[in-house]
Amino acid sequence: MELSHLLTMDGVSEHSALRSTFGFMAFHGGALEEMTDIVASRAAERAGASYYGIQLPDNLEWHIPSHKVTADQSPVLNEFLSHVNIVITVHGFGRAGFFTSLLLGGRNRRLASHLSESLRKHLPAYRILDDLDDIPQNLRGLHQDNPVNAVEHAGVQLELPPRVRGSSPLWWDWEGPGLTPHTESLIDALVECATTWQQ
Repeated sequence: MELSHLLTMDGVSEHSALRSTFGFMAFHGGALEEMTDIVASRAAERAGASYYGIQLPDNLEWHIPSHKVTADQSPVLNEFLSHVNIVITVHGFGRAGFFTSLLLGGRNRRLASHLSESLRKHLPAYRILDDLDDIPQNLRGLHQDNPVNAVEHAGVQLELPPRVRGSSPLWWDWEGPGLTPHTESLIDALVECATTWQQ
């Protein structure tokens, strides 16, 4: 499956909002990595940052590896990556032993350190792993073609477990209003990171 093919599928939608040169991305959104597009888009809007996302419908769960999400396959993505110079890409994952862990991969380690400070303040019940040696190798986001590394200053690949996205059994009886408290705190941390970042 190529990105260009995925974007032609029924129910798949591509979204972009160009604001500042700080960007948030969630290209495995919708039903695939649930809530990642909502987290990234809301953080971007509140921070005045740019946003790019792809939403997949409930009946389609095709996961394209991040290093195959390239600008040459989408004019919208190309425009976004040409506009921003640093990014946080938001992903979802689930793995035994990491259900309360947020993983900060990507090649911009200074941004990872900056983001980890905000996350630890807003989400004290979670482990924030910003040392690459602590992150499983296939979740480190270091491939040169990964969108997180495709802009001038690269960025951080943020991997979120189900609990902080509000999609774990912990929240089975949550009725709102709004997102779960942990998800709201996550967005607060992302906004703080983007608005206090100094290049």
